[in-house]
Amino acid sequence: MNKKKDIIFGTRPVIEALNSRKTIEKIFIQKNIIKETIQEIKFLASKQKINISLVPKEKLNRVTRKNHQGVICYISPIPYQPLDEIIQRCYENGKDPIVLILDRITDTRNFGAITRVAEAAQVDAIIIPNKGGALITSDAIKTSAGALNYVSVCKVKSLKNTVNQLKESGLNIVSCNEKAKDSIFSIDYLTPTAIILGSEKNGISSSLLNLSDNKVKIPMYGKIDSLNVSTSTSIILYELIRQRTK
Repeated sequence: MNKKKDIIFGTRPVIEALNSRKTIEKIFIQKNIIKETIQEIKFLASKQKINISLVPKEKLNRVTRKNHQGVICYISPIPYQPLDEIIQRCYENGKDPIVLILDRITDTRNFGAITRVAEAAQVDAIIIPNKGGALITSDAIKTSAGALNYVSVCKVKSLKNTVNQLKESGLNIVSCNEKAKDSIFSIDYLTPTAIILGSEKNGISSSLLNLSDNKVKIPMYGKIDSLNVSTSTSIILYELIRQRTK
């Protein structure tokens, strides 16, 4: 996909995108701009629960030098899937669900690499937040080697509420965190499992750690004390697979 196809700019084209119910990632609106069409965009986006960021004009100009009229809209190249239907389908098919929850992972390439591993491991769903997550763009598709076309991605308003819903649905919540006491090799992944991963910089938020049934770490024996999040994803997912395919 051409990177330029990821964005729509200009007030009327963005309003048309909102009215046509395209899968929209995010909308950037210039700060302190007062236009009737901008207010309409804000109203439609709020109604559809689409994330809006108010940004300086310079940021919009860095995205495109064309006449953006104070608004740029990022279009997702994939449709998002309903999580509850995925979990229900897994149980109906006799499969213990495998879910990844990505907390504060904003790097598009990391996200693409995680998706590539998830597809290989037959993860049933990747959950990302409506705010504070990586934008799904053509770069993410490319980094995932096309895996994003095959893995179900669910975008949710609240990761905390979603974790509570997964717990109610019978999933064991596992946080992969370098400060944990237990090893990833010490727990049972044979039951329905949701694995939470955080960014190298910010880690997993305390609210999600507190909701976790297990907190585990990847043992590190060298001088480096952390791994790239996509590498960590590979290690913990393939420990899960090893246990399930004994």
